[in-house]
Amino acid sequence: MENRNDGVRLNKYIGSIGICSRREADRLIEEGKVTIIHEDGSREIARAGFRYMDGDRIEIDGKAVEKTEDEKLYMMLNKPKGIICTGDRRVKENIIDFAGLRHYISYAGRLDKDSTGLVILTNDGELNDRIMRASNYHEKEYVVTVDKYITPDFLAAMRSGVTITLDDNRNLTGEIGSDGKPLGKTVTTRPCKVWKTGKREFRIILTQGFNRQIRRMCGKLGYTVQGIRRVRVMNLELGSLKEGMKRFLTPAEVARLKEMAGMLKIGN
Repeated sequence: MENRNDGVRLNKYIGSIGICSRREADRLIEEGKVTIIHEDGSREIARAGFRYMDGDRIEIDGKAVEKTEDEKLYMMLNKPKGIICTGDRRVKENIIDFAGLRHYISYAGRLDKDSTGLVILTNDGELNDRIMRASNYHEKEYVVTVDKYITPDFLAAMRSGVTITLDDNRNLTGEIGSDGKPLGKTVTTRPCKVWKTGKREFRIILTQGFNRQIRRMCGKLGYTVQGIRRVRVMNLELGSLKEGMKRFLTPAEVARLKEMAGMLKIGN
């Protein structure tokens, strides 16, 4: 009898064939939109933790999806304020439609709606997942403006790590606080590089990406963020790319990105 534990996790499989990112696949599975049609013709609604086996077929929202041999696409976009990093095209101002792409492209390095700057767009699911995985410690650099003068104490606290509460849906603990609101998970951010570039401006390099992390860190220290612009992801710099514009990555940039992500070895 076939052992389904030998298969590939369904979210990973969906991400690998360029349909969407692993995170988007998790959302689709949670919403009951993914159906597995087994080799014997039986059907079942996928649930978290399901695995894909050779011979299975996949439907998303009732439409069959198949692995394609589409050419890999690698782009960077300077995301403007108001554009939302989501592959759900029902959401107004989603990043896929804004970029003018005909099919699903994953985004590596999510930015919240009010932040601007560099986002990598690719249909290379493996590369996307390696960039996004916090355990790989890949650097992302930001320019941040705040509402008050930046002090040495603020910089020291940011560098050493700040204890923040994550209250987005993925991080709710299931408990209710004294104010009647759901409690989020409490985490301490990793030590990071931070330096002052103006009276109310600083740069920060993170190796993780909690939801609205910089805003939460600043808020915990009594500061309100007025603007966030991401200027670098790993080896890729925003440079002179104007807000709202996009460009293809060069072969050298892609090769270096893959090397840093552990997908490619260059030289001896």
